[in-house]
Amino acid sequence: MLCLGDAIANPKPFRKLAETDMTDGIEAVTRSVLALALDAASLRQQAIATNIANANAIGYVPQRVSFEEQLLEARRGMAQNGRTDAFALSQVRPRIEAVVDSQGAPMPVQLDMEAADMARNAVQYQALVKGLSRHFSILSMAAGDGRK
Repeated sequence: MLCLGDAIANPKPFRKLAETDMTDGIEAVTRSVLALALDAASLRQQAIATNIANANAIGYVPQRVSFEEQLLEARRGMAQNGRTDAFALSQVRPRIEAVVDSQGAPMPVQLDMEAADMARNAVQYQALVKGLSRHFSILSMAAGDGRK
């Protein structure tokens, strides 16, 4: 049997799904997007390293990571639905794709472009890690009632 003290001490189980806090949804989306972006950056670093390592290999098909386009589509879908939730991001997954021309032939690896992409990706990864660190810092502060 439930008593009033239990309901006051732990009110969340008594809420309906539609009544969940907006901050819960924002928290889930923030965490999901940061995790996906970190996964994409890590996969992109691997693809670029593979491209550089195989630049002179005959028949090698360069790789690239497909992520930003998918994220943009998910964002458009969320805007059309008028809501933001982590479920909308469930279809977004960083994927490796072959880099080919319009006839399906492998594009040549351009080492200078790969090196520039690797540097840009490293900076983006560092920014994502810093953003995730700040996000967890804010959550920690909120959990500690603003105390350090």
